[in-house]
Amino acid sequence: MSVTRRTVLSGALGGALAAPFLAQFGGTAFGATPNATWGTVSSGWVELRYSSEALAQFDHLHAVVEHIAPATAITENGTTVGARFPIHSATGNPALTNLPQAEGNALLDGGVMVRAPMGQFTFTQLRPTLDNELASCTYTVNGVESSGQSLLRCGASQGRLLAHPVPAGQPLSIRIERVPVYPTTESLAAFASAFGTPTFTVDTVLAYLTAEAVYNPPRA
Repeated sequence: MSVTRRTVLSGALGGALAAPFLAQFGGTAFGATPNATWGTVSSGWVELRYSSEALAQFDHLHAVVEHIAPATAITENGTTVGARFPIHSATGNPALTNLPQAEGNALLDGGVMVRAPMGQFTFTQLRPTLDNELASCTYTVNGVESSGQSLLRCGASQGRLLAHPVPAGQPLSIRIERVPVYPTTESLAAFASAFGTPTFTVDTVLAYLTAEAVYNPPRA
């Protein structure tokens, strides 16, 4: 697969896949209602590395993408294999003792511009959300605000969590690695409507997410 084709994944799929992880620190959620028990994220990023199944599917689309700073491509040996998006802001409950219960909302910095035979699409103002391991997102595409519910399913319990103990109420540095992300029935139907029958199913891992952030607990 060419560098150009792999770059498609960093943008088109990358923008969507950012939602699940970010929401574990707090994201914009359909169904997740802010409350006094939620903390905030003062800094952080999310990194997405795509599965071979996802790369094979998107290679078929013959599209190219440019990252809108400060989002950046992840490359290995000159080949794009994923993307990184800074977290602009976020609120939520990371549920560190039970990751599948994480919920919240966030805003990502940067965006992507995708060029495909069907047209050109610019995605910005990505506002992902997570509730009950289902990721949704609002975003601006070509200047028009849009949204999608239950786009992806996040296998939070399958990831690796790293967090060093700190005194109660103090900021906590958190890292989570290799969280698998799966499509949902809704996203499969949307993909089929736009591009034709996909080669992946709801059991196919589309990407693995790794991220770091500083979580600030709510004030007592």
